[in-house]
Amino acid sequence: MVQDEPLLGADDPQPVRVHGRTGRSPFVLVSDHAGRAVPARLGDLGVPAPEWERHIAWDIGMAGMGRMLASSLETVLIEQVYSRLVIDCNRAPGHPTSIVRASDGTVVPGNAGLDAAAERERVERIFRPYHDRITAELDARREAGLPTVLVALHSFTPEMDGAARPWHAGILHNHDPRFGLIVKELLDREPGLLVGDNEPYALTDTSDHTVPFHGEARGLPHVELEIRQDLVADAAGQSAWAGRLARLLPLAWARYTAMNADR
Repeated sequence: MVQDEPLLGADDPQPVRVHGRTGRSPFVLVSDHAGRAVPARLGDLGVPAPEWERHIAWDIGMAGMGRMLASSLETVLIEQVYSRLVIDCNRAPGHPTSIVRASDGTVVPGNAGLDAAAERERVERIFRPYHDRITAELDARREAGLPTVLVALHSFTPEMDGAARPWHAGILHNHDPRFGLIVKELLDREPGLLVGDNEPYALTDTSDHTVPFHGEARGLPHVELEIRQDLVADAAGQSAWAGRLARLLPLAWARYTAMNADR
């Protein structure tokens, strides 16, 4: 790594990719871990090639599923392009897992010994542009008087620390669970699905950044969706889940607006 060069060179992709467009749909889709790019200056971070296929590098299946879902809902999807091993855009800067030194048993040598300036550069060049783009989208919708539901798309590994995770999907929520629990109820009615309630992760003020910062702080209805990675690892699974969510999310919004019409 050549430290006196900019983090992102001319041939590196921009950190944010936008699919679809703002329209009449209330949904804004965001995908914190859609990509697994690494700035050329950082090489492979010292991580062996097979490890880049694992969940530690990205949310498997979310790029494909998210784009299908955005197309079906005729809405916008904002994706982070760089790997969570470079910087995790669903953690506040300074969080212990914002820039990991090891992840699920895999050491990340390229993240060892980073000084404050190096960490700040990753925040400014990768983390901040992504969240600034989400902020701009939400601001524009507010100024246009458009209703907005923030939907954060994630996937989770079928096993962690030797323990199987039986859920097909999980609904994460914290201070305002109303919209998320409606989505959970609808998913519960789908044949053969086991849906976790704050499983396999719980959404808290500090464990996540995107939903607390963009959804809760604005008072927007929101949901953080987790889908098990083996179910969306290929195009068929991505299409099936995109179709399911494209059908259920508008139903959840209709129910949410009816329940909260007098508030």
